[in-house]
Amino acid sequence: MPLVLLIRIFAEIFSKVVYLTRKEHFNAAHKLYNDSWSEEQNLAVFGKCANANWHGHNYNLYVTVKGTPDPDTGFIINVKDLSKLIKVEVVDHLDHKNLNLDVPFLKGKMASTENLVIAIWQRLELHIAKYGCALHCIKLYETENIYAEYFGE
Repeated sequence: MPLVLLIRIFAEIFSKVVYLTRKEHFNAAHKLYNDSWSEEQNLAVFGKCANANWHGHNYNLYVTVKGTPDPDTGFIINVKDLSKLIKVEVVDHLDHKNLNLDVPFLKGKMASTENLVIAIWQRLELHIAKYGCALHCIKLYETENIYAEYFGE
């Protein structure tokens, strides 16, 4: 087989982009409340989520990375490394915490699921790049019916 054909086949096999998703879980409390609004307006916009005594969720976090499989391992990232990274950079900071009070990287932000996915992206993006792949998507389920996705845009 000619060398040019072998190189083309090798490039075709190993230049495919693969998406890998890791699921993690954490529990946290929060309150959606805008201090510059009246209590009535907060209740009208946020409903039960404006509860003065907070409320909690069992969050499911999906972190999707993309890259080309390494020819030696077949991995785009070692899933043990990905899991540890998510635990250290995200879960350890959020699990069993009050998102409004206990999480420095959310300070001054509304503790909505939408803002949380952006903050999680910011915590992970550069770390994941060190492994030779890229962060593709953060998906965070607040309930079984509500989730937010962020693609870094």
